[in-house]
Amino acid sequence: MKISSGLAVVLFGLLLYLLPVRSHAQVITAGPDSVETATLGEITIEGDSTERRRFFLSGLRNLSKPGRAALYSAIIPGMGQAYNRAYWKMPIVYATGVVCGYFLVTNNSTYQSLRYAYLARSAGEPTDQYADHPVLGVDRANGTSSLKYFRDYYRRNRDLTIILSVVAYGLNIAEAYVHAHLKDFDVSNDLSIRVQPNLINIPATTNYTPGLSLTLYTR
Repeated sequence: MKISSGLAVVLFGLLLYLLPVRSHAQVITAGPDSVETATLGEITIEGDSTERRRFFLSGLRNLSKPGRAALYSAIIPGMGQAYNRAYWKMPIVYATGVVCGYFLVTNNSTYQSLRYAYLARSAGEPTDQYADHPVLGVDRANGTSSLKYFRDYYRRNRDLTIILSVVAYGLNIAEAYVHAHLKDFDVSNDLSIRVQPNLINIPATTNYTPGLSLTLYTR
């Protein structure tokens, strides 16, 4: 597809543009060769950088509006919605990001503390962060097993939050792409649709079966 190929060109050009440029020029303190080598190295680096910019901009220009909207949302979530002038959707995108970030940090922090406490208790250390906890304490009958259970529980929550965050990021891109397509869809009064009952012929027979016919009119 034209959009997919254009998007691939843009991403590849962006990767080349951001790669660190290494200079292969050798500095020699004496002789005319040192000046010539350094100068040739600078010219080569500058030429490569210019070609990368041209390649990147050319791929960006070849993208359609939906492709650009998807690319902008991939780089900065919410920017594709701004490109589509659907500004009211941007708070939804950022609120989703904040919620996902909050639960990711909270679940991961709790998981890490439970993990270290369980490792310490398994090693026979008398005290840990949850040693005096009313449920996870050392003197509780099922304190260590409960500590392991909640460690696994928050680890699952953290992993699920990561998955949901990736899904939300993908939906942000897909929404910008689809919205840009629908902006060009013709919904004017020149379109009409008619649904009416009809008799449909059964192939290879002379029999008919009742059905519905749907007709789209363009004026």
